[in-house]
Parts: sequence; C-alpha cells; structure tokens
Amino acid sequence: MNESAHAPSGEGRMFAPFEWIVALRYLRARRSSGFVSVIAVFSFLGITLGVATLIVVMSVMNGFHRELMDKILGVNGHAFVQGLDTPFNDWEDVSAKLSKIPGVTLAAPMVEGAAGASTQFGQTGVLVRGVRGEDLINLPGVASNLRDGTFDTFDTAGGVAIGQRLAEKLGVRVGDKISLLIAKGAQTPFGVTPRIKAYPVVAIFQIGMSEFDNLFVYMPLVEAQKFFNKDNEVTTIEVFVDNPEKMDAFRMAADKAISRPIIITDWRQMNKTFFDTLQVEKNILFIILTLIVIVAAFNIVSGLTMLVKDKTKDIAILRTMGATRGSVLRIFLIIGASIGTAGALVGFLLGLLLAKNLDSIRLVLNKLLDANLFPAELYFLSRLPSIVEPREVMLVVGMTVTLAILASIYPAWKAASLDPIQALRSE
Repeated sequence: MNESAHAPSGEGRMFAPFEWIVALRYLRARRSSGFVSVIAVFSFLGITLGVATLIVVMSVMNGFHRELMDKILGVNGHAFVQGLDTPFNDWEDVSAKLSKIPGVTLAAPMVEGAAGASTQFGQTGVLVRGVRGEDLINLPGVASNLRDGTFDTFDTAGGVAIGQRLAEKLGVRVGDKISLLIAKGAQTPFGVTPRIKAYPVVAIFQIGMSEFDNLFVYMPLVEAQKFFNKDNEVTTIEVFVDNPEKMDAFRMAADKAISRPIIITDWRQMNKTFFDTLQVEKNILFIILTLIVIVAAFNIVSGLTMLVKDKTKDIAILRTMGATRGSVLRIFLIIGASIGTAGALVGFLLGLLLAKNLDSIRLVLNKLLDANLFPAELYFLSRLPSIVEPREVMLVVGMTVTLAILASIYPAWKAASLDPIQALRSE
C-alpha cells in the first residue's frame, strides 16, 4: 500500500496543520517528559541570552568606533599639511589654496607644542595649539562643546581655552590664570632659558573624550608664535574635509594645488592601528559570544534526542496511522526551529532594550554598587556609547535560527528513521 494513502488531512502541504499540532503538543511540559521540557527551556534561555549579548556587545563596539572617530576627527582634523625643506612661513598662501580644493571645509594653520601648565592647585603637561579665532569657532569638535566663556574675542582677549577636565585638575574657572612653561625660551648670553607666562582662561570646553579634555590648550595663533619662537611660522595646517573616506582624492588635489614641498599625513595613517585594533576586538568578541548560541543549539540536539526516545511509541502510532517519514521529520524540525526562533526573537527584543538604554543602566548600577563601571580615564569617553546596526542584528538573528534548524536535523532524521513495528515490539 502507498505510504501516504491514509495520510492525515493536510499531509500534501509542507508543514501541515496536524504536524504543528503534534509539535506544539510535544513542546508542552508533562510529568512523563518533564526533564525533556527542562532541557528545552534551558536551550531557549541560552539562545535568548546569546542573541541579546551579541546585539549589546556589537552595539557597544559600533558606538565606540563611531564616537571615537567623531571625537578624534572632530578635534584632530582629517589631514595635516607640513612644510618641507624650508620654514613654513608661506602658510597663508598654502592655507588659502587648500581651502579652495573641492570638499575642504576648513584649513586651519596651527602652531603646536608641548608645555607644562600650573596653578597654585596643581600642575600637569599639556599640548598647546595656537589657532586663529575664526578657525577655532569652526572646529567641529570644540566650538559645539563650549561649556563656559566665549570664543568671540579669542584673538584679542590674550587668553587661552582649555578642556573641562584640565580646568578641574588645575582648579580654575573662566577668568582665572594658568601659567604655561616651555624649556626652550629666550636666547641669552648664558644659553637658552625656560619661558613661563601666565594667561587668563577665556573659555572652557568639554569634547567628551577625557584624553582631549585633559590635554588641549588653545591659544591665539599670534601669541603662540611668540611663545614658541615661531617668527611668522606655523608647524602645520590642519585640514577638515566633508568626506573623510575620500582622502586619496584630497591628497592628489593638494599635490597639484601646492607648488612648495609639503608632507601630508591623513587620519588613516595617524589612527590606523587604533581603529584596526577596535575592529579586531569586535570580530573576536563576535566569535566568542557566538559560542553561547552554539552551545544552546547543542542543547537542542540533546533535548530532541531525548524527546525522540521518550516519544518512540507515539511516533510508531503516527506511522501506523499513515504519517510519512517526511511528516515525522518535519514535526521534530518544527520543535527545534520553534525553540530557536522563539529564543532569537526574545533575545532580539531584550538586546534592543538593553542596547538602547545601556548608559542609563550603567548610571543606575553605579549608584547601586557605589562604583564606576565605565571610568572615562580608561575608556576615553565620558558615556557608554551604543549604536544598533540593523544589518548586524539581522545577521545575528538569522544565524541563530539557522543553527537551531541545523541542530534539529539529526534528531528529526532519527525520529523519521524509526521502524514502527520494531518500536511497538520494544514497548
């Protein structure tokens, strides 16, 4: 007799209704199969936690990458142009030509040098940057993060702008003075003497990256040239472009526009190791956390194998009633896929909820535990960033459901391979 002659209603369709009914019935806990249901619950929880953790970790790594890139490039610029062979005293002409290159949003001449900063409350090393007031106002990472004071009279006020953390370390506010010291000062008959000069604080900014807020001191360009003995010279021209990914086009255009010898260093060269390290860490974390999902998938294998053993008599009866091998196979595939899909969906929702409120959760935990779970001094950022990338979330959910289905194939095949006559005899 044809195996499908007495098949249950709907057998002709893929995943017929009776297959869903039987599969969902097997998923429900019973006294005789309570242990199997416990394994199914732990498989579900493992998949849920694995998916949620993957989404949160990937979101945090995306946030780190985006925030650090915005902070670093918002303050340091996308390219630095330096003079070669001769003193860089034709900076006005060079910066004007750079500004005319398509895609360049700012070309800011700058005098840069290390110095010591001190007040009666403390002292520390700083990086002094001499810039024009008009350029400082247009620096994306600084102008939009002004906390106190003003940049309007920066060129004429004769003062400096400093970061929030530096102001806290030195114990100063707008209007107070800080002393700046460099080793190479004036040339005297007795040699080079250190130079120290006090400057009032005219503005305080907070970039949000502790390293920068603790390091940078902005000074009017003319004053910086005097302070560092740069007679009408600059050390570099900082260039910002509208698309940092197209630096090769800018380099070619700059080489054509500038006739004098120059050296161009762009953000890719300066920060390559840093961003490459972040990407490697992200990939490694993804692989490690994927193991959680794989372990949960193996739990599905063990759970379904035990379920097949527990339901041997039921499977034999279904076969004698006309259910085909394919039907039995699909019943157990539905069970495994249901556990995986449900876990993936719940993990997806939990992961999104955590990722969207991660910094708020951190603040609550800090208060409850009386600890600092995200010290800005170690992680550079003042808040815990999180950016959810839809493509990565879809990858995680899709991978999880696929693993659950693959994990279900072997026990489902074993169930479909049972000989109903032998199974009933053994009972």
